[in-house]
Amino acid sequence: MLLKQSTMKKTILILLVVVVAGLGGWRVYEKTRAGGKAGAGGRQGAGPVPVTMAEVVQKAMPVTLRTFGTVEAYETAAVKPQVGGLVTNVYFKEGQDIHAGDLLFTLDARPALSALRQAEANLAKDRAQSDNAAKEAGRQDELLKKGFAAEDARDQAHTAALAMEATVQADEAAVDNARLMLEYCTIRAPFDGRAGARLVDPGNVVMANETVLLVLNRIAPARVSFAVPQQDLPRLMPASANGLLVKAMIGGDTNLPESGTVTFINNEVDKTTGTLQIKGSFANEAKRLWPGQFVRVELTLVVETNALVVPSSSVLTGQKGTYLYVVKLDQTVEDRVVSVNRIMDEDTVLAPGDVAAGERVVTDGQLRLAPGSKVELKDGNTKNGTAKP
Repeated sequence: MLLKQSTMKKTILILLVVVVAGLGGWRVYEKTRAGGKAGAGGRQGAGPVPVTMAEVVQKAMPVTLRTFGTVEAYETAAVKPQVGGLVTNVYFKEGQDIHAGDLLFTLDARPALSALRQAEANLAKDRAQSDNAAKEAGRQDELLKKGFAAEDARDQAHTAALAMEATVQADEAAVDNARLMLEYCTIRAPFDGRAGARLVDPGNVVMANETVLLVLNRIAPARVSFAVPQQDLPRLMPASANGLLVKAMIGGDTNLPESGTVTFINNEVDKTTGTLQIKGSFANEAKRLWPGQFVRVELTLVVETNALVVPSSSVLTGQKGTYLYVVKLDQTVEDRVVSVNRIMDEDTVLAPGDVAAGERVVTDGQLRLAPGSKVELKDGNTKNGTAKP
């Protein structure tokens, strides 16, 4: 009997412990549940999300092709001597701006001068002989009229006179050629340009039409050569009928581009690369474009007058595609799917009908947003205008 009572007491004690533990756990669960509700209610009651906004703008936007190009000299010449000889003087400095007709080099002119004098002497001798032959032909004519000369003698005299006249003409040509050779001993600039490195110094003997003395480049104006894919031909060729504008950006400097016009479109597509070569001419008055330099090229095809433009930072990409957050009049946002026509650096052109000019879009702070979230401006101003609630 005592054993049974002891067992019952232990059982009752264990049951009491289990009940007390269960009540304690229930109280902890209730407190946790209440705290969770309070926390959720606190987040729902929090203030609007601070964001930056911008207005949708309707404005003219160019349709452009962007690629890379190489600067070329407008004119270039590898200056070579047209006669061989000894270089006597150099009249320019390396890197100097040169004008057309400026003296560049002189060669030893003594051989050419001697050849000219010899040609002139031959001309004088043959002229004297030609005059004498002409007089002899005249005397033979007179003698024949009087019957004192045969016709053969008269014909021989006329033949000799004609031969000497031809010899004189050949001598005159030889004199002209000798004078030209003498002029070739003086080498002048063929056009305005900038001198490169001096490739020959005084004292060197050069060969006619072989030795390069200097490379002269005309830098202002300049050309930029670039290529566009053949897929762009349907847009390029109709636009080229009215003239095409082209810009060249040097390095990362996009704020000060050089502006020019397209002056050459090749008449065939390169079969190897599938591209079409184009050249643009630039005034290059500041001489920022340099032959051989790589530049970024922007070719303007047409200008779209009423394009819908938003900042590129407002456009997001998600599972539903390309979208952005539009701020409604009640300062809540909706996510709206849009179609992007093209991106121009910090601006994105959207397809018509996706947004309307004057609507506001979120440009920063989108990660904290969901459809229906309430927003406020961080600084009180939109990017493109004043935000009005």
